[in-house]
Amino acid sequence: MHDPRLTPARPDLAASNLQGTIDAARFVAGEQFEVMDGIAPMRHEPFSGAALDTQALKGERFTVYDRNDDGWAWGQLSGDGYVGWLPDLALYRPGPAATHKVTALRTFAFPGPSIKLPPVDTLPMGARIAVVKFHESFAVTSEGHCIPKSHLAEIDAMETDFVAVAERFVGTPYLWGGKSSLGIDCSGLVQVALTASGTGCPRDSDMQAAGLGRALLDEEMKTLRRGDLIFWKGHVAIVRDAATIVHANAHHMATQIENTQDAIARIASAGSPVTSVRRLA
Repeated sequence: MHDPRLTPARPDLAASNLQGTIDAARFVAGEQFEVMDGIAPMRHEPFSGAALDTQALKGERFTVYDRNDDGWAWGQLSGDGYVGWLPDLALYRPGPAATHKVTALRTFAFPGPSIKLPPVDTLPMGARIAVVKFHESFAVTSEGHCIPKSHLAEIDAMETDFVAVAERFVGTPYLWGGKSSLGIDCSGLVQVALTASGTGCPRDSDMQAAGLGRALLDEEMKTLRRGDLIFWKGHVAIVRDAATIVHANAHHMATQIENTQDAIARIASAGSPVTSVRRLA
């Protein structure tokens, strides 16, 4: 059974590498583009009112298999493999390879080396940037934009504690499908934090429950460790210590630190018991 979230296939069209494994009216090779907007919405259907499935961040590569006349492109992100519709205006031909990434929760791209200029874009943590030179306190990108260099790190620099990354998002508004400090959901928080630490991570909580780490044995459940992941149906939280978790959740409409047992009891009372706890190492 092919997961439609990760399989670029529809009854009328599919990726050429799926030929022979899936039925479609025609198969296309696709064409790679780069996300140039700081944050681009990936929607389930090609219109601005459709459900937000996830977000693509600047510098991500996206293979386009189809376009419509209303300015939407259908394809697949290269990072986590998610399939959906992006605004065509957010996509450009791939530029130089990224040399740096944003490590601040968010930063601004200015049209010149001055913080007094009106920003041309807001860039989230994880945005990938091609830096061509440095000018005083700014990094100058291949587009000619200037970004505070204190908000960047080299592309291969990795955080050492993904939980600490997640904790930096405390207070961020909850947004279904969000992946930035402007709005984030539970699995987006896990993905952004693990990616910053160099660990590949699927997008949705069910994918994370199936693909990350190993399930704890019953006796291990009594001694949760920092970095363990607690899963419910449709939800995930990150263990901070023996007593607390950090998670983006719709109850608080924010990323919040919460007592673990209180959260488990609250969510269970709403009809959703814990389904698994997984340990990454």
